[in-house]
Amino acid sequence: MPEEPSSSSSCKWIYAFAAILILLIVSTAVFAVAFLNLQTQLETMETSITGQNIEIEDLRNRIEILDAVNQTGLMPWSTIYNQLKDSVVLVQTNLGLGSGFVHDTNGHIITNHHVIEDADAIQVTFLDGNITSANVIGTDIYSDLAVIKVDPEVTALHPVVLGSSSELIVGEPVAAMGNPFGLSDTLTVGIVSSVERTLDAAGGYVIIDVIQIDAAVNPGNSGGPLVNLKGQVVGVNTAIQSETGTFTGIGFAIPSDTVKREIGDLIENGDYRHPWLGVSALDVDLSIADAMGLEKPQGVLIVDVTEGSPADHAGIRGTDQNVTLDGQIIPIGGDVITGIDGLPARRMADLVVHMERNTSPGDSVVFDIIRDGEKRSVEVTLGERPPPS
Repeated sequence: MPEEPSSSSSCKWIYAFAAILILLIVSTAVFAVAFLNLQTQLETMETSITGQNIEIEDLRNRIEILDAVNQTGLMPWSTIYNQLKDSVVLVQTNLGLGSGFVHDTNGHIITNHHVIEDADAIQVTFLDGNITSANVIGTDIYSDLAVIKVDPEVTALHPVVLGSSSELIVGEPVAAMGNPFGLSDTLTVGIVSSVERTLDAAGGYVIIDVIQIDAAVNPGNSGGPLVNLKGQVVGVNTAIQSETGTFTGIGFAIPSDTVKREIGDLIENGDYRHPWLGVSALDVDLSIADAMGLEKPQGVLIVDVTEGSPADHAGIRGTDQNVTLDGQIIPIGGDVITGIDGLPARRMADLVVHMERNTSPGDSVVFDIIRDGEKRSVEVTLGERPPPS
């Protein structure tokens, strides 16, 4: 009869199986814990690497910016803002508010004439919170510029750097800084829309050689700096063209070259003397050219000559008759200026911008003119532009 396995042997196998099963369970648990730990460490490493990659990318971007600044001299707007923010001030009077910027460490601040015009008291607020009174040093209504002065000990003064506005090109990025609607410490960005504009001022006179911009300019921006990508001031924000009184895409600034030209006289003498010819004129268009038999619709037709003016003394003639073309009354018969000092004058702006930039009262200029169909030259000694009437 075969021998049956003993109960003790069966128990041994059961214990051995249980032990192996427990060992497997423990091993699996240990492996699972180890796997989870490794996975956690891997995720931590991936997060760390991601963070380091972000830092590396940020550093790379900063290096690219610094490299661009080094190669081109151009800076990001945030850098320019930080460079100039302490130079821009809030100018408040009993009549309103505007902006201004520090010209030198003696306390001279540049702003617009219309910001401080007829003011009984002027208060200047700096970005650091310091507030002080200011006195008017000089004004020029024809360029809408004014220089006021504060106590240079009231706070640390940070003069701006004046750039060359004559180097501005249409499409170039610019930013307007100031205090629109009293919102201090504001920067808006746009481009140069045009140059050498003339601006009709509220007082019935014309401001010559103005920069047109599309950077947002609103009431309170007047007198603040217009800056380029080199951090240089290239203009003084002065006006907008709008039917609502708020910005609609067309703003104007007085060129920095005008500031450079006038600042010495404004500080030393309190005013600035502008050259003056003493005529009213029209740009020659097709109708005028046809009516006068001109070769090209270019030049400046002298309509009227002010009695006793430099133009009058030089014998420049205004129109002496009118003709009607297509229902329009067109003045003809006056001298047509086609050049000044050897440079072409295609429109009135060419004349007045050249005189403003390059001449002073008492200087002589030579005009190329067409009179009665003949070309000739006339020399004129310029006078001083009289105050607005």
